[in-house]
Amino acid sequence: MSEIADILNKARDTKRISMREIASQVFDDFFELHGDRQFMDDQSVVGGLATFEGRPVSIIGIQKGKDLQENLKTNFGQPSPNGYRKALRLMKEAEKFHRPVITFVNTAGAYPGVGAEERGQGEAIARNLLEMSDLKVPIITVIIGEGGSGGALALAFANRVYMLENAVYSVLSPEGFATILWKDPSRRDEAAELMKMTADKLLEMGVIDEVISEQNIPGQLKRLIAQELASLDTLSPDELVEQRYARFRRY
Repeated sequence: MSEIADILNKARDTKRISMREIASQVFDDFFELHGDRQFMDDQSVVGGLATFEGRPVSIIGIQKGKDLQENLKTNFGQPSPNGYRKALRLMKEAEKFHRPVITFVNTAGAYPGVGAEERGQGEAIARNLLEMSDLKVPIITVIIGEGGSGGALALAFANRVYMLENAVYSVLSPEGFATILWKDPSRRDEAAELMKMTADKLLEMGVIDEVISEQNIPGQLKRLIAQELASLDTLSPDELVEQRYARFRRY
């Protein structure tokens, strides 16, 4: 097995650390909030209030299942528009009460079904990007598994972006890329090499800020979050917005 194939398989492994495990192992007093106040509670997006080293924060992440039953419940980690609207509701609440926002991404992409399109999937993703660009609190994002397309970016428009060492982050899946380019999804690994979607390549290009070791992930995340909150606390609300804007304009 090639190195890229090994990374892809690890990124998609159902045994990878999940959003709910992070909420319980990295943060204290997690209190989950539900619903987008419009249509439904999308269980592929998990979020709510927590404390980190005694400080109130808002945490939001995409939950994939560990088995078939949980995957069906969470739609295999593919959020609907209602999931993105729930995330945005929690982010705006965080801004109102001056809480940092910490997001965790693990999705192949937004759900492409008819119902999702009817309820405005594209608009929901675009709205998150627009609102996050102007959010006046610190935003930290960690790609913990797959980071696919706009479905990932809708939770990753952040001041700091990090990846676990066996995570991937790209504009679409390598199978989709291979299908478009060669009409052959079996050339997945070749496509993944061309896309430079692994953490080490993205760090080289400046797309992410740091690669996180997968030895003792909760401990690594605690170290990173403490470090970055201390750094971002030195910026004013307007400076946070400007830094975030400048970061994404570089690309």
